[in-house]
Amino acid sequence: MYYSIIIPVYNRPDEVDELLESISRQTYKNLEVIIVEDGSTVSCKSIVDKYKDVLPVLYYYKPNSGPGQTRNYGAEKCKGDYLIFLDSDCIVPENYLMSVENELQSDKADFFGGPDKAHDSFTKIQKAINYSMTSLFTTGGIRGKKKGMDKFYPRSFNMGIAKAVFNEVGGFSEMRFGEDIDLSIRIINKGFKSRLFPDSWVYHKRRTDLKKFFKQIFNSGIARVNLYKLHPKSLKTVHLLPALFTSGLLFLPFLFPVYLFYSLLIFIDSFLKTKNVTVALLSIITSFVQLTAYGSGFIYAIWTVILFKQNKKAAFSDTFYD
Repeated sequence: MYYSIIIPVYNRPDEVDELLESISRQTYKNLEVIIVEDGSTVSCKSIVDKYKDVLPVLYYYKPNSGPGQTRNYGAEKCKGDYLIFLDSDCIVPENYLMSVENELQSDKADFFGGPDKAHDSFTKIQKAINYSMTSLFTTGGIRGKKKGMDKFYPRSFNMGIAKAVFNEVGGFSEMRFGEDIDLSIRIINKGFKSRLFPDSWVYHKRRTDLKKFFKQIFNSGIARVNLYKLHPKSLKTVHLLPALFTSGLLFLPFLFPVYLFYSLLIFIDSFLKTKNVTVALLSIITSFVQLTAYGSGFIYAIWTVILFKQNKKAAFSDTFYD
């Protein structure tokens, strides 16, 4: 199989360097890499040029239009049987593509995705953020755990799709957040087969500090409401839990013992996984940030878009579309 790895980039040359270096060490070599710079003010072209002797890599620059449209641009330029979308803040293990190839040879899939892990080189806060985004004690933990799940919705930091299927559904929408879930929903609604590849994992840095992390997840909470408007059946009970968590934290002080017990569970679970007391303590903070950021964004979007029926671009011009 021939794979086109498509990477949208916005002002992240150092991370692109790490990602391309990891791709250059792949044991499976039947690939091309498409780097699409989405209106960056700090170019990564010189970084890409370093790898032209060891990788079939192409570089494109375009005006800023968001990650979804940037991935679509890359898809127009590629020639692979399958498109693999990675975020620029990822690192792939050397057997990543081989594991994808083995999965597809054993059982075909129209599109697929894999989980993520924290690399040893990550900072303690990055490891704590990774914990909160993958733990069963937060909303992130249901993803990347069950190979036989009925429906799997790949995320764009680690997503593969047959090029023919991508073209049939029209690629990513103009959404700036939640565009990967929207694509997954549209593909599944068309009757195509999705699969989790549990061994096709990546190291995903995500955000590097709590402020950036909060903003990212706040926007994800907004995106969930926008997805509900597009796909009403996509809203599940689990998506309401962060809003309930946030409301209880703010307005129900008698629940303090419950939150204290929850913090203890987070600490124990994170310590067992990371073997690091500092990361375990930070995991309490990042888990609370994740849940309250998502819950706050969700409540804000319900208030502005559902109750007051504002146009979503006008309602979120300072956060969602900046």
